[in-house]
Amino acid sequence: MVTKGLEMVKCGVVALYFLWLISNRFGFVVSHGDINEVHIPQQFQRTSYHFHPLKNWMNGPMYYKGIYHLFYQHNPNGAVFDSKIVWGHAVSRDLINWAHLNHALEPTHPFDINGCWSGSVSFLHNNKPVILYTGLDSSFQQVQNLAIPSNFSDPFLEIWTKSSHNPIIVPPNGVERHRFRDPTTAWPGPDGGWRIAIGGQTSYGGAAMLYGSEDFVHWYQSRFPLYSSRDSGNWECPDFYPVKLNGSNGVDFLNGSRVGVVKYVMKASLNSHDYYTLGSYVPEKEKFTSDSGDGFDLRGTNLGLRYDYGKFYASKTFYDSSQKRRILWGWVNESDSREDNIKKGWAGLQVIPRKIWLSKTGRQLIQWPVKEVEKLRTNHFSLYNKELRGRSTMKVLGGSASQVDTEVSFEFPYLEEAERVDTRWFDLDPQLLCSKRDASVNGRVGPFGLLVLASNDLSEHTAIFFHVLKAHNRYVVLMCSDQSRSSFREGVDKTTYGAFVDIDPRHEKISLRTLVDRSIVESFGAKGKTCITSRVYPTLAVDDDARLYAFNNGTQSVVISSLKVWKMSNAQIV
Repeated sequence: MVTKGLEMVKCGVVALYFLWLISNRFGFVVSHGDINEVHIPQQFQRTSYHFHPLKNWMNGPMYYKGIYHLFYQHNPNGAVFDSKIVWGHAVSRDLINWAHLNHALEPTHPFDINGCWSGSVSFLHNNKPVILYTGLDSSFQQVQNLAIPSNFSDPFLEIWTKSSHNPIIVPPNGVERHRFRDPTTAWPGPDGGWRIAIGGQTSYGGAAMLYGSEDFVHWYQSRFPLYSSRDSGNWECPDFYPVKLNGSNGVDFLNGSRVGVVKYVMKASLNSHDYYTLGSYVPEKEKFTSDSGDGFDLRGTNLGLRYDYGKFYASKTFYDSSQKRRILWGWVNESDSREDNIKKGWAGLQVIPRKIWLSKTGRQLIQWPVKEVEKLRTNHFSLYNKELRGRSTMKVLGGSASQVDTEVSFEFPYLEEAERVDTRWFDLDPQLLCSKRDASVNGRVGPFGLLVLASNDLSEHTAIFFHVLKAHNRYVVLMCSDQSRSSFREGVDKTTYGAFVDIDPRHEKISLRTLVDRSIVESFGAKGKTCITSRVYPTLAVDDDARLYAFNNGTQSVVISSLKVWKMSNAQIV
């Protein structure tokens, strides 16, 4: 992918030496090459428990021999995108605390001399990992390359060797040389060989081009793409994987046939969002068919399924065999300018990894932060059955709320008073609705929710809220993340995000979980049915001056049936 994020050095003066002993919590030693002392001004908006590189601008995650690995695109020379990108490499035992290793891949050969771009890790027979990645060659053409660990017995996989056969795949006829990238994780074909998909733009439109191989070195292109969308542009970072029809456990292609009936997910990154569609896959015909017929819906309505309806892109999943779950990673870029990134010395981060599975209805995916993040919880506060009257605000925490994990659920004694909308609900644009009906607009049943990273006088805050509407014969639940008052800074993106939530408020409570970490707000509506991530830069609501409120700006009372808040400790990212 072309535009992944970057990250920078921690606050203050940092000196990195040849050997670092990581905390006993990790239980291993990591070596680093010499790094010159770097001075970076203190950054109070740099996150404290989200993964980020040690410095500068921020591919394929995996689990191997008891260690989680995260490979990520990184510019070691600055806090902005540069084509000569490398593969950063970090390891963890719990997905939360991370230790950086030396770069896994750097531009060194004619087939990648201008950059080692995105790709994936695949496991071959006997559980041996390999990397497929896009290289920007000496003529700035995008080609696909293979790298293999130098020592399979090393659980840290610190040294990778590039194949002498590289490049193993070059752009086919009819595909532009700069739109052919991001190979997926491989899966076994019915002939005993391997299959991968590569993103790009073809005569079929945006597509996941299908390739096969018997030996993982020599590849042939299938006649038709695995999936395509004529109305879409160039596809980046495609992902293709199975999910179980019943239960939240994950599954991969190798054991999918042993766990019962599965559905398949086809995902692509385009237009600054990560879209997915659910469907069936017939290996013998090498064909994926979307349940929705049209597949990706790019019109802005609720029909287009996305992982996240906020700032979230270039995501990648992997199957965690140790916990029998599928994990989703996503990249979050900055909302300020290129000049701001250079000044502060860092840009971009990863969301908290999310467990992902198919909903009981089979209509969408569910996401939830991995359970390991709960190890960072401290100082628990809770309340129950609290009425939140119309047009009222309630302070939840008097102390600092710059790093918190909050879970709240709401009930509605006056649901029948919800406002009516004349338009058919599936023709409504939820983001436009959230922009017009922001947190300050008085409604009936809503807006209600949380004000996070709020100043004491509420002049600065980010609102995550719900609004219940009546559309013909059904209730519609709108979820919004309103950044319009998130910062007094100029030149910052303050987009208001929105999406519908597939829930019937007559029979279910509406729940919200929000993770706040200084400048990122991750929100999960209805137990993970709808997710919205925001990047904000408060100027007043920082550190000890950040507050948390519950609010109801509707005319009708709502009831907080349960509210739980934990302050979050820092993760160890070294």
